[in-house]
Amino acid sequence: MYQDLVAKKEKLAVIGLGYVGLPIALEFAKKTSVIGFDINAKRVEMMKQGIDPSNELEKEAFEHCDITFTSCLEQLKEARFFIVAVPTPVDDHNVPDLTPVKKASETIGKVIKKGDYVVFESTVYPGCTEEDCLPIIEKLSGLKNMVDFKLGYSPERINPGDKHHTLANIVKVVSGCDAESLDTIAKVYELVVKAGVHRASSIKVAEAAKIIENTQRDLNIALMNELSIIFDKMGINTYEVLEAAGTKWNFLKFFPGLVGGHCIGVDPYYLTYKASELGYNSRVILAGRYINDNMPHYLARKVVRHIISEVSDVKAAKVLVMGATFKENVSDIRNSKVADVVRELKDFFLNVDVVDPHADSEELHHEYGFKLADGVDGGYDAVIVSVCHEPYAALDDQYFESITKPKALIADLKGIYRGKIKSRSYWSF
Repeated sequence: MYQDLVAKKEKLAVIGLGYVGLPIALEFAKKTSVIGFDINAKRVEMMKQGIDPSNELEKEAFEHCDITFTSCLEQLKEARFFIVAVPTPVDDHNVPDLTPVKKASETIGKVIKKGDYVVFESTVYPGCTEEDCLPIIEKLSGLKNMVDFKLGYSPERINPGDKHHTLANIVKVVSGCDAESLDTIAKVYELVVKAGVHRASSIKVAEAAKIIENTQRDLNIALMNELSIIFDKMGINTYEVLEAAGTKWNFLKFFPGLVGGHCIGVDPYYLTYKASELGYNSRVILAGRYINDNMPHYLARKVVRHIISEVSDVKAAKVLVMGATFKENVSDIRNSKVADVVRELKDFFLNVDVVDPHADSEELHHEYGFKLADGVDGGYDAVIVSVCHEPYAALDDQYFESITKPKALIADLKGIYRGKIKSRSYWSF
């Protein structure tokens, strides 16, 4: 399989061309012949024109790539090595929604042939690939794993908006259903991953390794968020405390903030869901999730209390929210906790304007029910700088003075204006 892919006698396919799948497909397309498959025909047409719908990649990334973009199953059948990179969200009750990965498994089951390879990259709980996805493939195809085809798992580690830690520069964890598949899958990924691969002993180990990466980060941020609440009651700035503590060589440098997106705020729920199925109720992990999920409400209440104390007509108060994406310098709004802040503020009948240099207004309206303001109006009673986009870094006290009332509050969630705001009340996590 490896030799045939390198010689372009066989084709590799990537199913799901989002922020994870498209970079993978394009990297492989520099070494092999690739079929990029996505069920969204509109996105496929954009990619045919060299446009990344996720706004992560420039047009140059599509150049010199041997890739065919399609939403047609018949074309997908031409591939022999399949990589699945579809999203794995949670529902409104924080229960894993396996619909995308199961639909992708159905697609694989309709096109797979004897001798083919299937590698999942979607973040799932340990056991999902073999217990939930594999049976669907085997049922629809009539083929058996390890007899007719090979199954593997290699978790994605792409960091949206990060131009340094790319697919090629991050060690890739790989796994297979047997020794032969592990060796082949490892060699295939070594074609595009310069940092090398780590061969996990089993698919479950690889799944677990991925799920704890973001669970660990989530818990550390939850600790910082809880500390920020405590320090706020003490009247000391959390960032100043962290700066002082950070002078010790082994202090872990995490910071408070809103934890959204499709990884850190989601993955821990996959692990606790599976643990619950096995009869164990997680305490530490869910405690961290509780703290992080409640930070938007804590922030909104902080702003509302300030407005109530300083504004005579609360219903006429205006709040500006700067930043709507889930993190800085990306256009991705999935699971953005800023939306929770906006919702909470509006529940108090406040007038809220939202601006963002990267987010799409129609996408926000479809997902969360509000659009971006046409511009910064002025006369605000509070400004929340929720996402540290690059254009915001250069703003100063004079700017905030120009768009706010004298008793306004500047809520700086990332602490980027600490020590710079003099003319208005200032607060940060």
